[in-house]
Parts: sequence; C-alpha cells; structure tokens
Amino acid sequence: MTVTSIISENVVTLKVSGRLDTETSSQFREEMKQIPQNAEKLIFDFTDVNYVSSAGLRELLVCRKQYPGDRMTIINVQENVYEVFEMTGFDAIIPVEIAKDHDAAYMTLSFKSFLEKKVQTESGRVVVKTDTDSYTWSDIDKCSQLVADDLAKLGVKKGTHVGLISANSINWIITFFAIQKLGAMAMLFNFGLFPHETAKVASIADVTHLCYGEMPAAQDEEAFLNEVKNAEGSTVKFTYSIKKSIDLKQRYDEYESMKDKFGQTVDADTPCTVIFTSGSTGKPKGVILSSYNILNAAVSSRKNQTLNSSDRNCLILPMFHIFGLVAGLFANFLADCLICLPKDIRTDTLLNLIEKERCTIFHSVPTMMIALVNNKSFDPPRCSTLRCTILSGAAATVSQIQMFREKLPNEHFISSYGLSEMAPVSASDYGDTDEHLLYTVGKPFPNIEIKIQDYVTKKECRLREQGEILVQGYNLMMGYYKLSPDDQSIDEDGWLHTGDLGYLTEEGYLCLSGRLKELIIRGGENIMPGEVESVISSLDGVNMVKVFGVPSDFFGEEVGACIKMQEGFAFDEEKIRSELSQKLAKFKIPAYFVEYKDFPLLGSGKIDTVTLKKDILSRLSKG
Repeated sequence: MTVTSIISENVVTLKVSGRLDTETSSQFREEMKQIPQNAEKLIFDFTDVNYVSSAGLRELLVCRKQYPGDRMTIINVQENVYEVFEMTGFDAIIPVEIAKDHDAAYMTLSFKSFLEKKVQTESGRVVVKTDTDSYTWSDIDKCSQLVADDLAKLGVKKGTHVGLISANSINWIITFFAIQKLGAMAMLFNFGLFPHETAKVASIADVTHLCYGEMPAAQDEEAFLNEVKNAEGSTVKFTYSIKKSIDLKQRYDEYESMKDKFGQTVDADTPCTVIFTSGSTGKPKGVILSSYNILNAAVSSRKNQTLNSSDRNCLILPMFHIFGLVAGLFANFLADCLICLPKDIRTDTLLNLIEKERCTIFHSVPTMMIALVNNKSFDPPRCSTLRCTILSGAAATVSQIQMFREKLPNEHFISSYGLSEMAPVSASDYGDTDEHLLYTVGKPFPNIEIKIQDYVTKKECRLREQGEILVQGYNLMMGYYKLSPDDQSIDEDGWLHTGDLGYLTEEGYLCLSGRLKELIIRGGENIMPGEVESVISSLDGVNMVKVFGVPSDFFGEEVGACIKMQEGFAFDEEKIRSELSQKLAKFKIPAYFVEYKDFPLLGSGKIDTVTLKKDILSRLSKG
C-alpha cells in the first residue's frame, strides 16, 4: 500500500493504492499521523485501492472520529470495494462515492474479478456471437465454471502452466477465463504450430496441460496429440479438447453443483498470462503479463478507438497475440461491444459477416486488408458500416493506405505500434490527419514513455534523429520466462529495448524506420529495408514486397527483394529498376529480385520472415 498526499488550502487529499488490510493497517495509521493538525477536510481517493479488510475499515473509522460531518469523504471507490462498505453498513458511517469513470473500476481487477463484475452488472448482455449461437456474460461465466472444474480434475491448480492452442472461438474465450478462475497461468500458443513446434514451446514454458481446438496441423487429432506428448523433452502430460463442436451449454444441468467452487482471490498484479513472441526472428520467448498489464492497456485502446456498446466487432485478430487480446478482445469487453467471431477468415466469409451484422469495427494487418478489398465480391456499400480499423502487426505503405481510404470511405484508420512485451505503445488519434496516419505510428499512450537512443553511443537522440526505440510504462511485461538477466530486453533503468528503429517529431509523434537486426550494411553504407520496401510498394502493380540483406563476397551484404505483383500485372525487372533509379540512391536499389505468387504468413498474419529469408537465400545460392 502507498499513500500520496496533496495539501491545498487546508484540504488534504490522500491518494491510496493497493490493499488496506491487517498487514498495511499500521502503516496506514502512521501515514495518518503525518496529516497537518490544521487540516479542515480529508479526502481519500480510492481509485487504485483494490481491497479493504475489516482492519482497514477500523482504521477508516478512527479517521472518521477525528473528521466528523462533511470533513471526511472517500471518492472513486471501486464497486467490489464499495460492496465491503455496503455489506458492513460503513456506507452509512462514512460518505463514500463510487467511481463514476466506467474504466476506473477495472484498473486493478484480476480477470476472475473482471468476469464476476460483468456477471453482476451485465449478466444478460450478449457479448459474443458465433456463426451458430450467442453468448451472454452469464453464459461465459457458467461455461468457464464447467471447464474450470474439468481442468481441476486433471490436476490444474494455482500456478499450473496451461497451454491454450486454438483458432479463435467462443471455447477459447471460455477456457481462458476458466484458467484464470483456477489461478493458473494461461500460456497462449500460436495455433499455426506443427506438433514438434508445439512440444518445443511447451517445454520452453513448462506446460503440463494443453487445451486444444481447431488447428491446421491437427487434421488428424490423435496423431497430433501423440506427437506432442511423445516428442523428446515434452512436458505435456494432459490434453483437453475445446473444439468448436463441443457445446458447453448442453452441460448447464451440472452447473448448480459447482457454481460456488474456486472462490479463492486472484490479485491483479499476479502473473497470469504468457504470450510467446511470434518466432519471426528465431526461438520464441515467453512474455509474462498480468491482468493489470492487459486490462489497463485495453482501457487505453478502448478510448483510442472510441468504442461504445453499440459497436460490433468482426474479430479476426488471433487472440493468442497481444494485438488481438488487448485491442480486439478486452477493449471490446470493456466497452460492452458485441464481438462477432467468423467461422473462418476467408474474405468471402468476412464480407458476408460484416454486411449481415453491420459491423463497425474491423482490425487487421495490411495483408488481410489487401486481400479483403481485392476480393472479387468486394463492393464498398457492403462495408459501409465500418468506422474504425487499427492497422498493426506490420507497417502499411502510403499506396496501401490510400487504396484503403478509397475503397472504404467511411473508415477511420488508426496506425499503431506495440510489441508482445508491451502493447499498445502508441497510436494515431481516431480523427488524425492523413500525414500522421501515413507517416507515423501516433503518439505514446498516457503514462507510456518513449526514448530514442543512439545504437552506437547509447546517448539519447535529438528530435528527428534516428535511433533504437526504448519504452517503459504500466503495461510493460515482467520479463521473459526463465531467460537469464543478460537475455532480458529490459535494462537496469527499466527501459525495454525494442530492437526497432525510429525517431520522434516535434509534435511528439513516433516514426518507425526499421528493425535494428534488419539493418543492411553494404560496403559501409547503412540501408534500412523499410525505406526500400516503401519505395518499391509505391510502384504501379506491386502488391507486396519484403527486403533482406543477402551475403556478398565484395560488399559484405547486398539488397535482395522478394516481390509479389497484383493480379493482371507482370513482373518486369528492367522497368522496376528504371523507376527505382529515379527514387532511390544507387546503392539502395536491390541487386536481386525474386518474384513470388504468395508470401508465407505466420498465424498472426505477419509475413513469416524466417521462412521467406531462407527461401530467397536458397534460390539465390542456386543461381
């Protein structure tokens, strides 16, 4: 518990945070002794108080005796804390004001308490709609209680590492809450993994229980599970199916016998979720997060999107990814939006769903947006209800965003930046200018700090001077699971070293310029792949491009470009080189072009850069 005091004209405001209980009550009493004797009024701000015990109430009663009448009040009390005052009659003894800000009540809730609160206040509200059914908060609570009981019988308890691997589904959401009810750790797997990759990630994270649903590599379910469990070094001992075909509502007759189970308290700051880095740069790392990290990030994202209860989100962002979990799932849950889960992510399916449900929100990565507007059945009126799309996961080019604006004129596009380790970091405003949308990733969110550091001298860069992006804030991860201190990306001053390059403008906007590890050094010249990609993407007929450094005996590295043309356009290397010569310095023009019909993608929708780079290097080595 901490207490911060502000004194103004004999009125003392004390901002209290944490728990006011037996352990902290003596500290609280000592803090009260520091109040000036001439104080005429005492105001306690309980915005960040998440628990008050009988000992805490006793200390407040002592204060009340010293400050009777209107000389003492408690403001911004969370609903779960207010219930303690109401239950004990203390709401009649001390003036108490419940938090008016809708979000304030969520700031220090565990996911378990978050669900309990939603059931108390919005039990019958439909919050998720699938292609076959609808689910209220009450449904999610009951179903997650059933799953929690099943998992408990398999040995899951507080601290157990439970893997969750499945394409988006209502059962994924239900199982996530079930894991939280037990105080276990939800380890969120990419559902695109092969069996041996699943076993590898499980061993990295000490996962003993695996909840699985639909996955491309699990067409033969039995073979998939056998390979996972029998792989060398596998830690998985138990598996539990959460496939879409399992309708948990059919088991409601079991609910009464278990509805009061799992009543233990889970704190908001307790580690409860692990998200794995996508693996696009090598071995996955487990990012440890709490509900405090995720829910507070979702609060910021909700405000940035201007979400409200009338919004309807066509959710295709994978929920195992930080973007999908924060901006897709919990930002919408906070705003009481309706989440529509498509049966698959084929563009025909998405167009039909957006049109039928009159969806207003559709977040995506640029590759999916391109596929959607290039669908033969696409027609702007079918998507006329869409009002907000966050583009993240990969930078969109100027030409791509201009195309999106033309095809979807009612849309507000938001450019954002975040990492598995900390998201969101920054975003453009809902009504921002084209210049900010096209050339920046917005301003940092409140209480997020950004520093640009020279990657050679380690000194802080000036405005518009490029360097590595360092970040810190309330939603920063606790660290990577079981990695040594030297391998942790957080430095001794608490800054996360992102490995991304960028700069800050005079207005405070962040501009990305590439990845530190992607920097191509050609004969002493530094070349950022992102700059080359942006110019090539602007050429007529180019659909997608990815640039890599490729080995060169003479220069050390040369520029190589993987390129995909739009339908109806033929790849003409000579023409492209001619156009680039007018837009890029000679040393930045790719020495090699390799044409692709399709790029390999990760489950998150990002380009699988590891596979793509291996492929271009293999092709070039063969001449």
